[in-house]
Amino acid sequence: MGVQTQRVTVEQFMRFIALPQNADRLFEYIGGEIAEVVTNYRASLIAARILGRMIAFVESKGLGYVSGEAGGYVVGEHRYLPDVAFISKSRQPVPPDAAYNPNPPDLAVEVLSPTDKPGRVRTKIASYLLAGTVVWVVDPDVKEVEVYTPGKAPETLGIDVVVDGGDVLPGFTLPVKDVFQV
Repeated sequence: MGVQTQRVTVEQFMRFIALPQNADRLFEYIGGEIAEVVTNYRASLIAARILGRMIAFVESKGLGYVSGEAGGYVVGEHRYLPDVAFISKSRQPVPPDAAYNPNPPDLAVEVLSPTDKPGRVRTKIASYLLAGTVVWVVDPDVKEVEVYTPGKAPETLGIDVVVDGGDVLPGFTLPVKDVFQV
């Protein structure tokens, strides 16, 4: 028999994450459930590689803001903490002070870790796409990047391919092998 999860409201979620015992922990609100964000060293290292390259590109062109895993976003009714995210200055001239940015990112990067549940990942992808966000799902086990773009079929990019910023970050490129340091 499976474990039953209690559904909570956004307000209950926000109260929960504000509790003193949760001050040093990261949480997402996915489909009415509270999910603690737990990563591992490998996923964090991969996210850092992408983050570093993206920050350098975005700042050199003054395009907007890049956040790491502690930078939250409101995406529909959900609250997500993508491993890496970009939001353009044209959509958001000044970054907010809120725990979760009220605007969804233009691009979200989710690096899979062993604790990620497939159903939650699918929910996140669908929510991001409905919000107009491009999503990169990075799978360290198979060394692939899945690219989800609203209105287009998903693409799976192998180790010998280059992922690019598309219409969101024109000119940004990153060889997939560099993500995994192969």
